[in-house]
Amino acid sequence: MIEIDGSMGEGGGQILRSALGLAMVTGRPFVIHKVRAGRKKPGLMRQHLTCVEAAMAVCSARVEGAQIGATEVSFHPGPVRHGDYSFSVGTAGSCALVLQTILPALMTAEGPSRLTLEGGTHNPFAPPFDFLQRTFLPALAAMGPKVSATLEAPGFYPAGGGRMVVSIQPAPLAPLELGGRGGILSVTGEAMVCNLSDKIAREEAAAMAHILAIPREAIAIKTITNARGQGNVIMAFIQSQVLTETVTAFGQRGVRARVVGATAAREAEAYISSGATVGFHLADQLLIPMALGGGGSFITQAPTNHTLTNMEVIAMFLGARITVAPEGGKSFKVSVPPPKLT
Repeated sequence: MIEIDGSMGEGGGQILRSALGLAMVTGRPFVIHKVRAGRKKPGLMRQHLTCVEAAMAVCSARVEGAQIGATEVSFHPGPVRHGDYSFSVGTAGSCALVLQTILPALMTAEGPSRLTLEGGTHNPFAPPFDFLQRTFLPALAAMGPKVSATLEAPGFYPAGGGRMVVSIQPAPLAPLELGGRGGILSVTGEAMVCNLSDKIAREEAAAMAHILAIPREAIAIKTITNARGQGNVIMAFIQSQVLTETVTAFGQRGVRARVVGATAAREAEAYISSGATVGFHLADQLLIPMALGGGGSFITQAPTNHTLTNMEVIAMFLGARITVAPEGGKSFKVSVPPPKLT
């Protein structure tokens, strides 16, 4: 039984999600104490409980502590079963984080799976659908598994109501090497508003275009009127010779549209100027698939506390230490060894 201190590092829900994913693949049970102790409201919230329930369904796990507010959870996995699954967060909680939890098991399962996920698809502090589709899933495809995602309805915080369908064709996980990114081929974007004036999106796009020195027309304006609630996001897509990075900023009440656009633009600028191939969000997402497969390495921006904590959880299950070394300038090399299961 692996014992995990949920207050370590960044002390958030990623510790639980990573532990669930790794336990399902390795078959190793765990208990996590002080769940989300680093957050204002510790313990399981609705979206974290959905992650636990999804993991239970996929591998017939025996679980203790699966309830809202629980600060201790034990998880005893059974065999992973591929197939068709539907999970609803029931709030605007992130569909992407539920996917993140069970994807490692399903993309290494014995057969294909289809997931229907309902909840939030464009949430602050979680990968938006566009990041999955443009950035994360193409990187996974380079490792072998074929995972495709379709957005049937967007869901913004706090109303939710989004829906995505994910198809998973498993394959052995090959090593992944993402060294130099080569030249930047294009910088484009999209400003999306849901049940809000398109003036917001246009102001955001103008601010982003100005900072990134790209034509305003390179940023698409998308208006959605047939979804629940209101929402706004602006995204920059930086296509290099290796991959496409996605950078996002979400509109908030009381924050001017031009500030939101500038926020996304400056994050995109930081990624471009770092010389890194992999942005810090993608770096976090790639660690578990690489650690479960043949390992590999990539050049990224300065690792976040979130990423460093994820590395610690991976070491608990797989016995191999991921290393980070300065690569020069603002970039770092992350080296992921193959698993050393005992």
